[in-house]
Amino acid sequence: MTAEEKRGRTLRFAGPLFILTAAVLVAVDQITKYAAVVYLKGKDAAVLIKNVLELRYLENSGAAWGMLQNRQWIFALITIAFLSVIAFFMAKIPKTAYYRPLMLTLAVLCAGAVGNFIDRIRQSYVVDFIYFKIIDFPVFNVADICVTLSVIALLILILFHYKDKDFNFVRRTDGNEEHKD
Repeated sequence: MTAEEKRGRTLRFAGPLFILTAAVLVAVDQITKYAAVVYLKGKDAAVLIKNVLELRYLENSGAAWGMLQNRQWIFALITIAFLSVIAFFMAKIPKTAYYRPLMLTLAVLCAGAVGNFIDRIRQSYVVDFIYFKIIDFPVFNVADICVTLSVIALLILILFHYKDKDFNFVRRTDGNEEHKD
């Protein structure tokens, strides 16, 4: 199959696959946070690799590096706006194999945003538990990994995979139009 044929091939299950990917990652995030509460809260750090990697319980009521502590309403507004933008893009992206990497990346990004949003709404803080001691990196969680990796993937896709014309779908008003070169 040529690149042109693959670009135009319709993905029948793009929407459900997006939802399934995001749901699985949110579930993994929430299960690991639950495990952190059960096994790490109130205990010393669990050393996985001495002086490199630890599991330690932290309740983070701010953003990365402790910024914006106790400003949950800001996080709620940002997350809702962010998820709205993702929904807008998902509604407009042509459901073809060519855009599969973009859809998958947005699903992972959505999962990360939702994973931490659940914590913020439910308990006004995010449970973090993964700590890279070797570089003294802030304690983080699975949702943070999803956000970080998907942003990196999105940058790579935008810079090296897609061309400007590949994003013409954003300006279209008729969702039935096919991607054209």
